[in-house]
Amino acid sequence: MSKRFSERILNFLRQPEYVPVRAARLAKDMGIAEAEYGDFHDAVDALRRVGRVVLGTGNAVMLPHPPNQIVGTFRGNPRGFGFVVPDSATTHGDLYIGKGDTLDAVTGDRVLCQVISRGRREGKEAFGGRILKVIERGDSKFVGQLRNESGLWFVQPDGNTLHFPIFVGDIGAKGAREGDQVVVEIVRYPGEGRQAKGVIVERLGGRGQPGVDLNSIIRQYNLPESFPDEVLADARAVAKEFDPDREVSEREDISDRLTITIDPDDAKDFDDAITLERLDGSAGSARRGAHADPSRHGAAHARRAADSSSRKQRAAGEGAVWELGVHIADVSHFVREGRPMDDEARERGTSVYFPGHVIPMLPEVLSNGICSLQEAESRLCKSAFIRYDPYGRVLSARFANTVIKSDKRLTYRQASGILDGHTSGIPKPIVEMVLEMDRLAKAIQKRRIDDGMIVLDLPAVDLILDDDGRVIDAQPEDKSFSHTIIEMFMVEANEAVARLMDRLGVPCIRRIHPDPDEDSLEAMARFMRAAGFPVPKKITPRDLQALLEPLKGRPEGYAVNLAVLRSMQLAEYSPKKIGHFALASRHYTHFTSPIRRYADLMVHRLLQGYFDGPFGGRNKAGLEDVPDEDELIEMGRRLSYVSRRAESAEQELRTVKVLQLLTEHVGDEFEGVVTGVTNFGLFVQHPKYLIDGLLRIEDLGDDWWEPDVKAGRVVGERTRQTFTMGTMLRVQIVEVDVSARQMNLALVQGGQPVRRRGGPMGEPYGRRRERAEGGRGHGGKKGHRKGPPPRPGGKGGRHKGKRGRR
Repeated sequence: MSKRFSERILNFLRQPEYVPVRAARLAKDMGIAEAEYGDFHDAVDALRRVGRVVLGTGNAVMLPHPPNQIVGTFRGNPRGFGFVVPDSATTHGDLYIGKGDTLDAVTGDRVLCQVISRGRREGKEAFGGRILKVIERGDSKFVGQLRNESGLWFVQPDGNTLHFPIFVGDIGAKGAREGDQVVVEIVRYPGEGRQAKGVIVERLGGRGQPGVDLNSIIRQYNLPESFPDEVLADARAVAKEFDPDREVSEREDISDRLTITIDPDDAKDFDDAITLERLDGSAGSARRGAHADPSRHGAAHARRAADSSSRKQRAAGEGAVWELGVHIADVSHFVREGRPMDDEARERGTSVYFPGHVIPMLPEVLSNGICSLQEAESRLCKSAFIRYDPYGRVLSARFANTVIKSDKRLTYRQASGILDGHTSGIPKPIVEMVLEMDRLAKAIQKRRIDDGMIVLDLPAVDLILDDDGRVIDAQPEDKSFSHTIIEMFMVEANEAVARLMDRLGVPCIRRIHPDPDEDSLEAMARFMRAAGFPVPKKITPRDLQALLEPLKGRPEGYAVNLAVLRSMQLAEYSPKKIGHFALASRHYTHFTSPIRRYADLMVHRLLQGYFDGPFGGRNKAGLEDVPDEDELIEMGRRLSYVSRRAESAEQELRTVKVLQLLTEHVGDEFEGVVTGVTNFGLFVQHPKYLIDGLLRIEDLGDDWWEPDVKAGRVVGERTRQTFTMGTMLRVQIVEVDVSARQMNLALVQGGQPVRRRGGPMGEPYGRRRERAEGGRGHGGKKGHRKGPPPRPGGKGGRHKGKRGRR
């Protein structure tokens, strides 16, 4: 039966306008009847087995040979080559573009690229490309330092996007002076035999002046700043109309339950609160008064969700020991679709957390006001009530619109103190509740690790700034279990909502984290074996856990954790039902931070549709206004982009601030760990500030050095001396270039630095992509980024005083 579909499928895939999609979408596009889906999928599978079709990125169905031309985004390298990331799924993935084949493309440009076969490597056909045309410029404005050499004025762009100077004419128009940070707009891109030309459109100030580094990054990443007047007016009007007493009759009133928030010392926007009740009569039951009767709070909430695999458990919570309440500020009640606030929030997509500065997604009258779950204030929430057995397994879950009132605002320090027995001045019910939260969180964590959750052990630091925003010190990130408690609870709530949407058949924005691809796993395994760690041929999450666990706290553990991190794919927003690899979750979304993430706000609106009912199910009731899969795919791309843009901007400003400090420490020595191996040198990390510097191959000493990038090591041919990822080296800071985001190092041997003089600055060290989380946390908390991507077990922790992303 399936054979009758084969030619239809192949003819459809041969159409020039075909864009690779997964089999289910392909069937829909081809008009295959639902009753014939089985035969259709058999036909696709048969064609795949004989090699007539292949599955590309995201299991998209396509012909086995790549097209002759593709469209994608160019990413340049300072050494002249680059890569094109295709817009659509392809069998070859990113294309290498050699030096001389890049045309005049610069990083961020959309280009038309010709695909070229480059023979076979390691048993696989390799492809490269040649850029034929720049379709659309990624940006024409750049930030850099104004310089003068031999009477010629030019702007040297900051960072790693542009690798050429932009010559300018009338510098006096904006009052710019040599050494100033400026914004320049390119009017002529460089080409064969011609330099880039531009005009200065804004003077930001002298480099090193307070605030100039922040404004430079904001302009460089084209980030939003102040809110338009109509958005502020909308926010003020909503805040003025807010009356929590008016909402009680339409919501489940749980303001009698003992409720707490746990946040950093300097937090202002409290978007999540916790209740916890023991259901077996044991000590630690966290209640102030009688149980709220949900039946008296409106018809919409008499139909709260039950998300359970068992009807009996769903009805009675059989065997339940705890009921966890995760209460999230009901931003969707205030930010309505089609209003100015929603339009602006959709465009921003996320808040951006810099050291000492925040660019919020929503005006502060909401984020720090009526949507912030402040102590002793009645606040509107969307709540998840999840029941657990003694082993931290979910028995049931329900959801409701609620009114809460926080009894106590705790900091992480205070919560950690309670766990350590320091309870002076803390009311006994609060102490008992925190201890009970600790017990439940440990049970949940154990269950998730048993399921395959990956917990990486990577260092992180908080930067200490002075009043002018300059780095004066750094301290290790607080890794106490109080952070993990909230992280676990947020992950559980996100997962519970995702399960509900899946059960209802409602398309929604998910936070997906695909399994590592085979090439990445093989590269990691090659490194592990070279380092002497036994790795099975087929690596599972349990294998990774077994590898990581005994290395905690050991020097070589850093390299292994980093290798595992690099093997992982990026997390992203998408409606695809892929799950979250690092969290060992089949269904996952972002629900817990609608103040700072638009994806969460979208999910809140779906939950409201469920409360209003009927919603989803076989008849797809109530889904008329719900975005379809195509819209969600496009929205997911946009949200993934703004999330990564925020990540990159935050990390680059941290880098700039640390490098500014280290310009005053040229000549200092430190013991650092090798974090990367390239064919031109080793990257060594500063132990205090967690910033990488380059130790070039020629500065390793008198030998012929052979780098093995795949195995993560460099070996001296004569001495057989070996440097690997994880090796501890004593190095000296010899050069710092803030504009290029570079720090060069020299190896210290016998108390003296070993270095060939007169060489240029090395390649700029790259910012690592966030993989284990992919973006901003499990749905945990937010803050200022600390070093490498956050641990899957942290509170998403990427930010000082704030909460991270997973």
